[in-house]
Amino acid sequence: MTVDQADAARDAQQGGAPAAAPEKETSEQQAPETAKYPPGAQIEVRDEEWLVRNVTRTAHDGDRIEAVGVSEFVRDQEAVFFTALDDVQLMDPRRTTLTPDDSPTFRRSRLFLEAVLRKTPLPQSERGLALAETFLLDSLPYQHRPAQLALSGRNLRPRLLIADVVGLGKTLEIGLTLAELIRRGRGERILVVTPQHVLEQFQHELWTRFAIPLIRLDSVGIERIQREIPAGRNPFTYFKRVIVSIDTLKNTDQYKHHLERIRWDAVVIDESHNLINRGSLRNQLARLLAPQTDALILASATPHNGDARSFAELISLLDPAAIRDPERYEAKDIEHLFIRRTKVSPEVREQMKGQWADRGPSESVYCAATPAEERIFEELAQVWLPPQDTGRPSVSESRLFPYTLLKSFLSSHVALTATVDTRIKTLTAKTKDGVWKGDGKEPAAELAALHRLKDLGAGLTEADSAKFRSLVEQLRAIGVGPKSDTRVVVFSERVQTLEWLRRTVPAALGFKGKALTEAARVMHGGLSDEQQMQCVEDFGLADTPVRILFTGDVASEGVNLHRQCHQLIHYDVPWSLIRIEQRNGRIDRYGQSHPPEFRALLLTSEVDGAKDDRTVAERLLEREDEAHRSLGTAEAVSGLYRADAEEKSLVQDLLRGRTVDESLDATKQAAEDEDDGGDFLADFFGAVGDDPEDAGEGGTPAAADVPRLFTGTREFVDEAIREVFPDPQRQLELDQDPEQGLLSFRPPSDLVHRMKALPPDYRREQRLHERLLVTLNRKLADLSLVRARESSSSSWPEISLLTDLHPVVEWLTDKVLVRLGRQEAPVITADVDAPTYLIQGIFSNALGRPTVVKWMAVRGAAAEGEAGTEAEVTDDMVGVLRGAGVGPTMANPLHAHDLDTLSAGIPAALEAAEDFLRRHRDEWDRALLDPIQKYKERLGDWEQPTLAGSHTKSQLADLADSLLTTGRPLLRVLAVLDSAAADTTDSAAA
Repeated sequence: MTVDQADAARDAQQGGAPAAAPEKETSEQQAPETAKYPPGAQIEVRDEEWLVRNVTRTAHDGDRIEAVGVSEFVRDQEAVFFTALDDVQLMDPRRTTLTPDDSPTFRRSRLFLEAVLRKTPLPQSERGLALAETFLLDSLPYQHRPAQLALSGRNLRPRLLIADVVGLGKTLEIGLTLAELIRRGRGERILVVTPQHVLEQFQHELWTRFAIPLIRLDSVGIERIQREIPAGRNPFTYFKRVIVSIDTLKNTDQYKHHLERIRWDAVVIDESHNLINRGSLRNQLARLLAPQTDALILASATPHNGDARSFAELISLLDPAAIRDPERYEAKDIEHLFIRRTKVSPEVREQMKGQWADRGPSESVYCAATPAEERIFEELAQVWLPPQDTGRPSVSESRLFPYTLLKSFLSSHVALTATVDTRIKTLTAKTKDGVWKGDGKEPAAELAALHRLKDLGAGLTEADSAKFRSLVEQLRAIGVGPKSDTRVVVFSERVQTLEWLRRTVPAALGFKGKALTEAARVMHGGLSDEQQMQCVEDFGLADTPVRILFTGDVASEGVNLHRQCHQLIHYDVPWSLIRIEQRNGRIDRYGQSHPPEFRALLLTSEVDGAKDDRTVAERLLEREDEAHRSLGTAEAVSGLYRADAEEKSLVQDLLRGRTVDESLDATKQAAEDEDDGGDFLADFFGAVGDDPEDAGEGGTPAAADVPRLFTGTREFVDEAIREVFPDPQRQLELDQDPEQGLLSFRPPSDLVHRMKALPPDYRREQRLHERLLVTLNRKLADLSLVRARESSSSSWPEISLLTDLHPVVEWLTDKVLVRLGRQEAPVITADVDAPTYLIQGIFSNALGRPTVVKWMAVRGAAAEGEAGTEAEVTDDMVGVLRGAGVGPTMANPLHAHDLDTLSAGIPAALEAAEDFLRRHRDEWDRALLDPIQKYKERLGDWEQPTLAGSHTKSQLADLADSLLTTGRPLLRVLAVLDSAAADTTDSAAA
């Protein structure tokens, strides 16, 4: 069955929920089907041999086995089999065929053993991190802790909310977590959901840093795939690891039937605070995806809206039983699901020294209104926003609209004109045949006032705008111009302002010719996802001509703008501390090498009673800066936690006559009063994430115990190439630079086929089908990444780092595994005094995931019917190999082994290995049993009728039971160590 046929059959199934967990089995019961087929095992299907890559359970068709062909006819073909539809046979370990190894230094055997070690998923009981230090990023232990928390025993499944504040590196933390899941066989199918403007940025980071490829399915990408695949085929089964815009995917009516029929190993949802509003399309999407995945990672720098119940709803996506009372809960209830740090958190502050330039000044630039602008200020003060002490009413029936006018004008005269025009159209549309049909009194006075404002704004030019003139002066002062590489990001809330600035500023700075149109880019929510991504990419490449990015607050969430820029100007200031902080965080973030500098243009007026930027904006900027330096975040200052709520509350307080400080303090006090004398969520957030648990020395998360026969990936790759390709210069056109660790070669067709999972833009731009450049040198890979950012043609680096997850390493690993024939195990001449059998033993749970993985060496196993001493078993296979002298410097004497005698000892060795596993099973299981029992105890007291009550409780209890070890162990003979002395003695006797 091909991949397409298998997935088509799978798509035809109903649902996709996991099968009900069986009752706990005794040691005499058979293991579940999935325990039979661990990744790396070889199976026989349809008289061909296949290598198991991944196994998942389906609702109706048994186990879904993803495999790659090994035997000649199907070699390197990818396929999917279902155990209910196909006869899948795993080779009986007692029938293992022993074969001598004639390769130099027993290279074939050593590579085979290392490949099996690499291919076997780490067991569920392994809590340490296996790959954290192998990727293209700085070693910062605080960024490792989310992965550690996801894998900790406190988590029933890998589910957590990463809520670090803006700029700490949440994307890198997500990448590390996904990498650890992949190493455990729990990351084959990955779905990443992000805002549309960060799709490419997220995809780029995961590939260049971790070698985790994601296929970007923006709106255009999904349409293209649906044209290419058979009608009715699920587009989300076409690729195993995809990244999709939440704006595309939230249309659940269009994609629901596809999403309901697919299970993911891991789902990531970025900017997850947008999921909170129950009934919204984003909330519906989250509720659809959460039950369909094992691992769920949510990320947000502003993870709640100040409402305890809304935040509890977000947490319920991770674990429905975590919170008993959504109105009142404590940090300890969800500390296993949630992590949050700020720049001033102790572990971050200490580890960031030298990695993140300190924040520079936040400067207010006062812009005295021009005469034309003063006339508008006067009109606003007298007609729309008269001082309260005058007793004059506003001309508008709406209490809030005058402030909308004011904010538009504080942005620009073009924004004011657009707001006025929209209001005139709205009021006019409610008048039919000269009769007012709206609520309240007829708005003749307001319409007349609107037309006066329109006349005052008509004909204004750049010369009439004090902020425009100041902007040009500030840009020149920081060095932006035709002969400079300096870049700056300019924020404004109004699209009209952004478009006007893009048209006028470059010429005012002296840009001419082609540069006049290329020097500035504009980005706002009205652009398509492709246009937004292109803006971000161009601004981050050093060789592109763009110097100024005019952007709205669409870029205030998640976008990296710090690569080539450390200057930011607020052309207008949002009336929200959270929004100011989010804007500043675009350049004030991890990886910023220059002190980020911020400027805000403040329009001032001499008109009596005028509300200029000193009324609100100036004080908000000061309060944000104070909070950032003392607390690391400004979100808790008002106690509202949402940008829109902050602005709405502030405007209402201004109408009451309060100042900015009085408003912020009042809303903060109201939040504390509502929570019985304390800001519940502020205290709660401050209590989580500052005390690393189970961390190693100096707060560093513990490393996993990962057995390795080779010193590292470099040695493995070098020897694997020599073994698989005896003449690599001819077969691969291989060029190698040992000093730099650079490999350049022409990829064979089977590797080209595998690379279809890589980002298409990367494959096309780097022409990977013709030549691959890879390196084991992190400095060289980092230099290539830096050079890519300095290029004008592509942000994708020419050279990629060979991590353990890289497709080239996985390809070589598979090549090594198939060097041995069907169910063969090599015999190695080594320094042992008796034949020693190397055996892999795996216990699994009901889901087929390894719970215990042991690498055993059995010495002294006698053939059936022969007398002998009791076999000795150790679970330190690598130690035995090293003690026996197995390594790259050993000689291969090509002795003739007595294969019949060695084969006769296999059954006894397997029996001894199984007995060893059974005797120690309870001891190894303890690491799993304790947290599962604690979870079930908590579940027993949990009541939550709004989340399906007992039915959900039963499902969660079954899930907990399914994680326990069950059934008999899988055993596999990997190799036999035999002594040269034994060969000599046997030969003499003969």
